[in-house]
Amino acid sequence: MSFRNTAALMGLSLVSMSCSEGDQQMTASACQAADMVLHNTTIYTASDAQWTADAVATLGDKIIFVGSNADAAKYMCGDAKVMDMVGKYVYAGFTDSHQHVEGVGRRPKTLSLFGISTLKETVDAIEAFAVNVPDGEWVQGRGWIEREWTDEERFLTRHDVDPFTANKPLFMPRADGVSALVNSKALELVGITKDTPDPLGGKFERDVDGMPNGYVLAKAMNLFRDIIPPESREYKKDSLTQGMYENAKLGWTQTQDAGMPYVNVKIMKEIHAEGNMSTRIYAAANVMEAATILERGRETTADDMFDLRGIKVYIDGTLGSRGAALLENYADADHNGFMNRTTKEELDPILREALRKGIQIETHVIGDRAVRSLLDWYEEAFNAVPKSEWAVDDPRWRLEHAQIIPAEDQDRFVNLGIIPSMQPSHGIGDLNFAPDRLGPDRLGHSYPWQQLVDRGLMILGGSDAPVELGDPRIEYYAAVARKRLDGTSGAGWHPELAVSRETALKMFTIWPAHGAFQEKLRGSVEVGKYADFTVLDRDWLKVPEADILTSENLMTIVGGQITYQK
Repeated sequence: MSFRNTAALMGLSLVSMSCSEGDQQMTASACQAADMVLHNTTIYTASDAQWTADAVATLGDKIIFVGSNADAAKYMCGDAKVMDMVGKYVYAGFTDSHQHVEGVGRRPKTLSLFGISTLKETVDAIEAFAVNVPDGEWVQGRGWIEREWTDEERFLTRHDVDPFTANKPLFMPRADGVSALVNSKALELVGITKDTPDPLGGKFERDVDGMPNGYVLAKAMNLFRDIIPPESREYKKDSLTQGMYENAKLGWTQTQDAGMPYVNVKIMKEIHAEGNMSTRIYAAANVMEAATILERGRETTADDMFDLRGIKVYIDGTLGSRGAALLENYADADHNGFMNRTTKEELDPILREALRKGIQIETHVIGDRAVRSLLDWYEEAFNAVPKSEWAVDDPRWRLEHAQIIPAEDQDRFVNLGIIPSMQPSHGIGDLNFAPDRLGPDRLGHSYPWQQLVDRGLMILGGSDAPVELGDPRIEYYAAVARKRLDGTSGAGWHPELAVSRETALKMFTIWPAHGAFQEKLRGSVEVGKYADFTVLDRDWLKVPEADILTSENLMTIVGGQITYQK
């Protein structure tokens, strides 16, 4: 039995009113056909035309009614599943605007180093995991992050892990996914020596004698990825399916996958055909496969559960690894990061053809130099291709992360029609070390959420999971509180750049729908749109900030089907 059929049967258990009871409620009006009615609640629609409602009714995968409890009575009849939602709160279905769903599903299968509080405990965890890996096989995991360690805040090197991995190559990306730890065995297999130059768009950190120390950044990571045995198709399919379920469990109704390889596109179509998608997926292909999507064009399913329409581009590194491309040097290093993970020469023809084919561009940029460069490149492409040749008048190109944006470049977002896609959790995590990296002056336009909103821009809110946990509670809290999870903050955090709760809700509902060309299909609770809802036990618009983090997702509904129920 398919996931969605199973979910439909599961929903039958939630009927709180029999058909005869519903019929008794009806007075003058005839019974109006509906599959599901949620009533006796507060519904946050994310639509300015009607911000709240008491009840909603669905038929098939669409919304057919939004309004008062009294007016909903005519749908509480026949075969409708009628659910009394007293004590629960219904929201337009949440969207994670930047995620990597396969990585979310893979995370439980490999060593997770998230949340470990010291370097020593991290190394101990790697050793305990590595002992069960046979000689010759790869030791893999992810999620270490030195900024959270209380003993030593430094990057891991091969010297930390070589003593117990002499015969086992090791590859473990840092939490940001744009740098990694490798051991001496991995360096040996790739043929890296102290004479090996840094690759374009990448870097080897080195010991004093010039030998790479095992901390590698950006394109240098590809040298190791290329020799790791590929995962089986079955493993990938399981990771994708599990990743969607983990997302539904948290309350996401759609995730926007920022860089999906075409092998996964084929697998996603198979999962869809089997009825096993628990969330919607809006995807961008990796820039390495740009030629394929430019030739084949957009690929979507009739029910909009899957939609491939973009190209994900990679430019600089991350602030934590000092790889983000800055206009001026780091405050704590004698360089200004790097770019060229994708060069302008490589990207320019892709940008021009994307305009002609109606393909969206999503580009990873973090530092202010990367942001400014990409705004320049986008503008040059816009000017180079006559508008008469554009496939769509509003291409809605995006900059992903865009963490450091001077005021003049914020204005250029508006003038060029570029959409910022940002992850609030990056702000509250990175602000633990951003003052050291940037100094006080640049902090005033770092993670500048409210400044962008003040300019009329729609911020697409996401998590970048598995780089972050991918929890909508954390993302919403970070956007409205701009504090650590314990409620504290620090010098230079600029609390005035947090957003209102209403704005934050739009960041995870209607604005991401716009960013995926789907604002007429989903993103708000309105008649005619897809029946996508997130049901929580707390009112995020009113509870104390800390209570957002302890709230629970009770139910996720996608296209009128319950895909998760607590």
